[in-house]
Amino acid sequence: MAVLQMQRISIYALRKNRKPILEWIQRCGAVEINDVLEEDSVFRRIDMTAQKTQFEKNIAASKQALDVLHQYMPEKKSLFASLEGRKEIPAVQYDAFREKSDSVLHVVHRLNELSKDIADSQGTIQKLQTQIEALNPWVNLDVSMRIQGTKCTASFVGTLPTAYTEPVLEENLALLVPKVPLHVDVISTSQEQTCIFLLCNRRDAPAVEEALRTLGFAKPASPSKTPPAERMQTLQGRIEEQQKTMQEAEEEIKSYAPQRDDLKFMVDYLTMRQEKYEVIGRLMQSRRTFVLTGYIPQRDAGKLAQELEQRFGAAVELENPSEDEDVPVLLKNNKFTEPVEGVLESFSLPGKGEVDPTSVMAVFYYFLFGMMLSDAAYGLLMVIGCGLVLLKFKNMEDGLRKTLRMFFFCGISTTVWGFLFGSFFGDALAVVSRTFFGNEVALQPLWFEPLKEPMRMLMFALLVGVIHLFTGLAMQLYQLCRQKKYKDALYDVIFWYMLVGGAVVFMLSNQMFVDIAQLSFILPAQVGNVAAIVAGIGAVGIIFTSGRESRNPIKRLLKGLYGLYNVTGYLSDVLSYSRLLALGLATSVIATVINQMGSMGGGGVGGAIMFILVFLVGHTINLGINLLGAYVHTNRLQFVEFFGKFYEGGGRKFAPFGVHTKYYKIREEK
Repeated sequence: MAVLQMQRISIYALRKNRKPILEWIQRCGAVEINDVLEEDSVFRRIDMTAQKTQFEKNIAASKQALDVLHQYMPEKKSLFASLEGRKEIPAVQYDAFREKSDSVLHVVHRLNELSKDIADSQGTIQKLQTQIEALNPWVNLDVSMRIQGTKCTASFVGTLPTAYTEPVLEENLALLVPKVPLHVDVISTSQEQTCIFLLCNRRDAPAVEEALRTLGFAKPASPSKTPPAERMQTLQGRIEEQQKTMQEAEEEIKSYAPQRDDLKFMVDYLTMRQEKYEVIGRLMQSRRTFVLTGYIPQRDAGKLAQELEQRFGAAVELENPSEDEDVPVLLKNNKFTEPVEGVLESFSLPGKGEVDPTSVMAVFYYFLFGMMLSDAAYGLLMVIGCGLVLLKFKNMEDGLRKTLRMFFFCGISTTVWGFLFGSFFGDALAVVSRTFFGNEVALQPLWFEPLKEPMRMLMFALLVGVIHLFTGLAMQLYQLCRQKKYKDALYDVIFWYMLVGGAVVFMLSNQMFVDIAQLSFILPAQVGNVAAIVAGIGAVGIIFTSGRESRNPIKRLLKGLYGLYNVTGYLSDVLSYSRLLALGLATSVIATVINQMGSMGGGGVGGAIMFILVFLVGHTINLGINLLGAYVHTNRLQFVEFFGKFYEGGGRKFAPFGVHTKYYKIREEK
């Protein structure tokens, strides 16, 4: 439970050492670079826009080349490749890559050229195939489609918009141009068009052409110089040439498969260099020196400063940041509480003066999650599944590892609550023993069964809510006392403790409330009277202090009354914890229904097969749905009810200058 103390770091070094210093700091990943120094006559920033743009182009080209190689020579990956994380390599391998980076970049450009050649060939083939399709109706024409006739004759090659046979077409033309000798060949016909070749005397050509136009005659859009069949053979030959070009390009692409790792490293290498040059553009530099400023966790500051001084002869200055600085936030927690840091970050990191609530939040998070899911079998599946993955994949990415560890602890909590409530795949044990063995054996709850005692479960859920909310108030009390705001602690926390706590104790001494809640005890009336007095004092204190920032006494009183009205917010917050009952019962009820559906086939072999199928499908769906529900509603209880009592957030996450690669982890060797 700690927000690490940050220090401002200033590094002064010779410009000739800029490259090794920046690369070493980048691999350490401990310094967040910022720009606080102003340019003057000596120190200025260098424009690195051109270099960064070139790196961006090369990164895009490398990614494209890798995609091309994956497309034609897919990489063999295991089913759990996403869990294996990035491969870790020593820094010397990164340094050695510089020597062959140019040759790898040449491979990148070659792969992209080959991909473009294949795309061009595919486009050409598509065009050629379109031309062949257009020539198909003319394949029986044994002369050029551009033939104009002879000295004495005229020819027409084209299409008519409807289907004609030669006799019908000759009959129609005879009506339009009587006594004109014609020779008509129907090359092909379909419902949409008729392809024709017509020959007539040249002196009759104008009349024949007019008659053809009357029938809707149209010349081909792209007539072939050679006979269509011959032209189709030529086009097919060109298609085969393009296919051969594509095949050769694909084979060459596949030949680069052994360099896949180099291409991956190229992406990471260029990414790191791009980030380095971005930092270079933010440095203050003179002719022979440069200055780097930023933030570093105090725990790392001394060691890093010592290394810089010893290895590079740099001068390092460390100082505590001022109160008005926008200092980044970095959390430090143990293995039990660290997994829920991602949940906290999804809300917001602690702001100035706020404590890290992760450790307290983790306890309630696991507690509430398990209570909502509350099935021992589901919990054991989570524990075993997450545990095996965590043990097997040691190099997993930190974010995924934290998430799996969080669900591992949630699974433990779910298992405990499942045994307390007597749920193991619902009532599967009782159903199986009764249906298939004729003797019912049920898992007895270690505490009670919520399905049979829902009111007891509801009261317990509300009690958990009160404890959770009061813990949030305690966090606020701690923060205010830490800031030495003791009056605010009294006004904004103690009075609310008195009002809400007194009201709760008073209700526990009221017979009507005890009967409704079906409680087995009642507090003495004297305790209830004292609690009522304490609640009254708290209410009066809230009325007179909630509007203390106003000087006008009437406004102060009205604001105080409005502040007291917020007690209804506490009531709604407490009632929100009834979702613990609802989700817990939902898991159990659905599981019970699934078991009953599975047992409807009876106790024979067919019934057993039916039960297994329904059991596997039903409980898989039930686990998935209620796992999601428990996750969402546990987050809500933290964000709205718990954080609403003390936490505002607004902190900026620590973002160090580091190695942000996709395929490899590169770390400085000690």
